[in-house]
Formats: sequence, structure tokens, C-alpha cells
Amino acid sequence: MNTNTQGPTRRHLIQSAGAGAICFAAAAAAGKEADPGKKSPIRKTAIRLGLPTYMFKNYDLDQTITMAQRVAVRHICIRSNLLPMNSSAGQIKKCIAKVTDAGLLPYGGGVIYMRTEAQVNAAFMYSRTAGFKVISINLLPNLLGLLERMVKKFDIRAAIHNHGPEDKNWPTPEAIYAKVSRLDKRIGICHDTGHTQRAGVDPAAALRKTADRTFDIHLKDVHAATRKGRSVELGRGVVDIPAVLRVVKKVGYRDVLGIEYEKHMTDLLP
Repeated sequence: MNTNTQGPTRRHLIQSAGAGAICFAAAAAAGKEADPGKKSPIRKTAIRLGLPTYMFKNYDLDQTITMAQRVAVRHICIRSNLLPMNSSAGQIKKCIAKVTDAGLLPYGGGVIYMRTEAQVNAAFMYSRTAGFKVISINLLPNLLGLLERMVKKFDIRAAIHNHGPEDKNWPTPEAIYAKVSRLDKRIGICHDTGHTQRAGVDPAAALRKTADRTFDIHLKDVHAATRKGRSVELGRGVVDIPAVLRVVKKVGYRDVLGIEYEKHMTDLLP
């Protein structure tokens, strides 16, 4: 709790500024708020902002597309809540066509869970049909050998998602890095900054150490650096968002920076 009665702390102001920088990047991309019935006038920005779609689990594909257009974020990651894993090839292609016809780019898929060899095989067939170049995944460590064979066969990058202190296999980016750094370079990390912070690790420092294997980032803020940390608006929690963005720039990160928000999952747009 802030006990400074003279106003907000310097850290709070910097955090708010960091969140504002992301908002300005989105605003620059849009020029102005898009008409909900029209495609957003997307322009190139220094950081490619994206929307991971776990947070859209209470919405259908059409609603998700409309909200992405409204906030002028062009890149979206398609999760199974929008495109079920057991979809036929025709259903997969129809979904992807709807997304691209709306002026959006499905930059990848996931998080995809893999617990068996059959699930690994099915996930790569699904991803190839969808045209995904990168997938965010969670798999058992004993499947890493099979994963390496699959990324070579399909030429699809697989980024293992860290899930914080509850995840005994992949709690932090560094835990992932330790197991994949000597594997094929198409196997890497999907860094969730909120879960990293919940595990008691500084997300900026972790990103700096694992940048060469980071293919995806879910930029999330949480209210506490503990197991019970909950998602909050960017800049209102304990994640040092400006520090993460500085590292993103310093390491020359070129993939999508996904903005993730899980506080009001039935009322996301505001």
C-alpha cells in the first residue's frame, strides 16, 4: 500500500506512463477509434501488438473479431475456445478465412495442451492446416524429444508457456530455457509476465536472460508478486511494465507482443 500522502510514487507514475505508451502505440495504429462496422485503418508501429484469446473464452469468434477491430489490434492468437482442436480441416480454414477477411492476422495458436503423443501429433496437424507459424504450448517434459522432431518436420515454432508457481514443470521462462536451450531453435518460450511475477521472478530480468528463445510474450500485470496474484489493468499492478518494454526494445524482439487482461473477462472491451 502506498503510504506517501503527497501523491503517487515515482514508480506508480512510471508504471502508468508505461501502460500509456502501449495505449499510444495502439492509438497511433488506429488514428482514431474505428467504426465497429468497418475494418480498422491499421498502420505499422514499432511494436506489433497482439491479442492472445484465452481472455475471450466468454465470447464467440465474431465478437472477438469486432473487439479486435475496435481497439485496432491486428494480430490475434487463435485458441481452442475460438477454434476447437477437434475441428475438421474445412472448419479450420473457414475460421481462418473469417479472421483474415476481417483484416486481422492470426499470428499463431494456443495455448495448446499436450499430454500424450497423440495430442502432439494432432496439435501440429491442426496448426499446419490453420497456417500457424508459431504455437504457444504446454506439454509434459517427457515429450520434448517428440516435440523436437515435430518442429523439424512441420517447420512450426513451438513456444512453451510458463504458468507460474502452480506449474511444476514450467513456472518461469528460465525453467523452460534450462530444458530447451540445447534443442532445435524452433523450440522456445511464450513468456507470460504475470505468471513470472507470481513466481517471485522479475519479468524484465527473466526476458533479458532468455531473449534468444522467446518467440511470444503475453504482457500481463498482477496485483501481487505471490501465488495469489490476480490480473489487473496494465500499470496498476506490481509488474514493472516500462522495464519489460525497455528489454523488449534492447534485445530486438521482433515477434508479437500480446496484451493479456483477465480481470473482467465478461466485459473486456472497456
